[in-house]
Amino acid sequence: MDHAGIAFDHVRKEYPDGTVAVGDLSLTVTPGEVLCLVGPSGCGKSTTLRMVNRLVEPSGGIITVDGADVMSQDPVKLRRSIGYVIQHVGLFPHRTVAQNVATVPGLLKWDKDRTRARVEELLDLVGLPHATYGNRYPHELSGGERQRVGVARALAVEPPVMLMDEPFGAVDPQGRRRLQQEFLELQRQLGLTVMMVTHDMREAVILGDRLAVLSKGGELEQLGTPDEVTEAPANDFVADFLADFGTVAG
Repeated sequence: MDHAGIAFDHVRKEYPDGTVAVGDLSLTVTPGEVLCLVGPSGCGKSTTLRMVNRLVEPSGGIITVDGADVMSQDPVKLRRSIGYVIQHVGLFPHRTVAQNVATVPGLLKWDKDRTRARVEELLDLVGLPHATYGNRYPHELSGGERQRVGVARALAVEPPVMLMDEPFGAVDPQGRRRLQQEFLELQRQLGLTVMMVTHDMREAVILGDRLAVLSKGGELEQLGTPDEVTEAPANDFVADFLADFGTVAG
């Protein structure tokens, strides 16, 4: 798997009604790191994430993945090449676990043997052995198991980067902590480059190599390691935002 970086260079998103979701954002996600986007609701976190795979089209600036401008690429091909995990997973209810994981390989016309081998490999990787889970349907799984299937599906074609929007938000607290640790082990094992949106500051501290704290309009207030952000807030906005979560350092 090639590990690519993501770069934002003076990126802007303004909607037709004049709403500026992201004003002027520049930051880089380095290959193999987990960058967590945090900040209050409505600060442009999800918009920032979705501009990478063009689910939201930027109004200005340049976004690159592995040095290639996303706007110069076919959006459908781009989305198929980038892992994308969301809070409510979005599994196809009438397809089995194995068929769900095989979705993108099928769209890319992989042959059956290659697809079957990749599906089995991924289900083992996320702790859902194919022999046990492959023929089950989403409604037969727990929330945490469905989320693991979502991760496996996102990894199907060895994406250079993975985008995650509140990936564990729908899972109960105990299951969420377990999933966080399992995902962290998986990310380290595969060297994934991950950009993640979370409202859970503790989750950001656990999973993030660096945190990007955003304010309204996608303004980057601070970019640093969890320790740097929690122990030395850059300004009053960051300090006030952290205060809402109590003590998060350590």
